[in-house]
Amino acid sequence: MKFMKLGTKPDSFQSKGDNVRYATTELETEIIIIIGNVKFYLHKFPLLSKSGFLLRLIATSKNEEEKKNQIDEIDISEIPGGSVAFEICVKFCYGITVTLNAYNVVAARCAAEFLEMNETFEKSNLVYKIDVFLNSTIFRSWKDSIIVLQTTKDLLSNYSEELLKRCLDSIASTASIDTLKVKWSYSYNRKKKLENVKKPEDAVPKDWWVEDLCDLHMELYKQAIEAIKAKGKVPNTVIGEALHAYAKRRIAGFSKGSMQIVDKSLTDTIIELIPGEKRSVSSSFLTKLHRASIFLGYEETVKERLKKRISEQLEETTVNDILMYDLDMVQSLVKEFMNRDPKTHSKASVAKLIDGYLAEKSRDPNLPLQNFLSLAETLSSFPRQSHDGLYRAIDMFLKEHSGVSKSEKKRVCGLMDCRKLSAEACEHAVQNERLPMRVIVQVLFFEQLRANGSSTGYSTPELTTTTLNTEDDEWDHEKEF
Repeated sequence: MKFMKLGTKPDSFQSKGDNVRYATTELETEIIIIIGNVKFYLHKFPLLSKSGFLLRLIATSKNEEEKKNQIDEIDISEIPGGSVAFEICVKFCYGITVTLNAYNVVAARCAAEFLEMNETFEKSNLVYKIDVFLNSTIFRSWKDSIIVLQTTKDLLSNYSEELLKRCLDSIASTASIDTLKVKWSYSYNRKKKLENVKKPEDAVPKDWWVEDLCDLHMELYKQAIEAIKAKGKVPNTVIGEALHAYAKRRIAGFSKGSMQIVDKSLTDTIIELIPGEKRSVSSSFLTKLHRASIFLGYEETVKERLKKRISEQLEETTVNDILMYDLDMVQSLVKEFMNRDPKTHSKASVAKLIDGYLAEKSRDPNLPLQNFLSLAETLSSFPRQSHDGLYRAIDMFLKEHSGVSKSEKKRVCGLMDCRKLSAEACEHAVQNERLPMRVIVQVLFFEQLRANGSSTGYSTPELTTTTLNTEDDEWDHEKEF
């Protein structure tokens, strides 16, 4: 952390209890400054030689007759930074050594401005010296800029607004620079997370700064992100990653999708800051925000906007992302997805997603047959290179719903094309007592055709086998699908 020392004299200030501060000199006290419940017993000359505010205030406080044999008492409890910041200014007036750093410089700067300790009153006054320190040191340091920004939230005054803007500009400018110019010493947290990088200085990612800003209060964080976005140099995907990191840090249970108590204003801010560009945030992040909006009772327009964003990248969503949704909500997402006329490969990915979702939801014995069929039939036109995932969902449903009728079983199994089952799935199906005999015969028939095609060296696209995706369970006669 950078710091600056002002003054050369040793500290001659003493305390009497918690509420009295005084300068130990041979001269008698001439003035008492009251700030809140703290009284400062001071001398006029050091103060009046550097503070235009105190000079004017003391000159008008009493007439000459009243001043005789009395000590002036002045209450300036409204001073920014309170008694701590005022003491820094007083020590500067007395020439006593004071140390300025990122934690106290803003309060000291606001107090000095309030006291009119500027160039108009005296050359190289405190405001000037602090500004030199800020511009030459603090605002050139990433870490110190963040600390300074955090201290501004306690100084709700006009004096801190300009400092706030300058600090935000410093942070936005640093976050926007070319990563080739970034040193790992800038960041507090990210370097620790890259365990496998041998030379961190040569591998700075574009989102190197996102973890550091998570320490900021919500309103300051919002202003920082808006300032970074205004620069126009940081990709929207990095902004999205920053918002995701902030949500994980600030919303309890967010990373696991099990939010219990959510700050609505915090969620508002995150949703508001999401870039409009498609895929700027992950589907996982969007689904968590959407569930939070439902939990908090948001207006339908907000929930619909999030739902539309999810549907726009539904092919990138995982089963875990949507597992907390009921079938009606998932069907709504699928229909929204279909409305934008997706490409074939996207449809295939969504079909695989919904097959996995149905397999998990089918574990619930109370899942209505019509709900299962309705969602599955919505995707009946979607291309599937393999029907293994759909078979797994059907098998799980039949296992947990043993009371379905023969006609209902026929309708459920009618969703599946036996020609598109892999050899492993076929081997499982022919021994599956939950399937209707007609389906088992079909599987045997197409397996025989497949075997004959292999022996003669011919095959058809419909009968081409496919290997299981790595996300599917290993096929095993002992396992249920």
